[in-house]
Amino acid sequence: MTYETSKTSPTPVAGAQAVSSGRRLGWNKVPEVTAYFWIIKVLCTTVGETAADLLNEKAGLGLTGVSVLMSALLAVVLVVQFRTTAYRAGVYWLAVALISVVGTLISDNLTDNMGVPLATSTTVFAVILAIVFVIWYRRERTLSIHHIDTRSRESYYWLAVLFTFALGTAAGDLVSERMDLGYWLAALLFGLAIAAVALAHFKLGLDAVWSFWIAYVLTRPLGASIGDYLSQPTGDGGLGLGTVVTSALFLTVILGLVVYLSVTRKDVAEPQRIARHAA
Repeated sequence: MTYETSKTSPTPVAGAQAVSSGRRLGWNKVPEVTAYFWIIKVLCTTVGETAADLLNEKAGLGLTGVSVLMSALLAVVLVVQFRTTAYRAGVYWLAVALISVVGTLISDNLTDNMGVPLATSTTVFAVILAIVFVIWYRRERTLSIHHIDTRSRESYYWLAVLFTFALGTAAGDLVSERMDLGYWLAALLFGLAIAAVALAHFKLGLDAVWSFWIAYVLTRPLGASIGDYLSQPTGDGGLGLGTVVTSALFLTVILGLVVYLSVTRKDVAEPQRIARHAA
């Protein structure tokens, strides 16, 4: 798989228009992959698990009603995200948090409402995600997130993100159910799996694009296991904080980090920071 090593798009000129191929010129629409990225990503996956449980328990809408409501909110935020001309931390991470909830709800609906076995849903989501990647690569010749600078690439990116969350939810539940590890052991297992991917990338030369996407999928069950461990009753192997406290705690941390990144722009590609200071 080809990996584009350039981390930023060319600096756009004032009034730049779409080129003849239909692609538009612009800044990269996603953050740089830093420690902040992975920390917020795991926090968002945790919120996706606990918030989905909280809404299903407290909203009184049922799993289907909550799914429709959260999907509608996600659609609105994605419209805002697509209308931005560059990466905006607040909009981007709000979309990730909502897509985490929606991805969890999709998997839960298949399992709880439709009775689809976890092994089946995991396989289906894996196949769908593979199809998304194949079409994305055939159209764009790269899966690199350093070049999400056209509407086409951004569409494929968010579609892939949605199914990574759905796949991660189903796969995480499947592993937990089959192996009966308990929450903290499951979190440790998935943490070790991510560490193995990092080791394979940095020491064994595993392709950077595939390393990223494999780790991206694995952070979903990692975050879900952490969220369950904190929120579930002590009798079920958790700490008993509850979904309200756990969701509020993680949302507060996410908000603090996003505000910090919005001010410092530490996760923005260098040419964008230079242009901002020069303006």
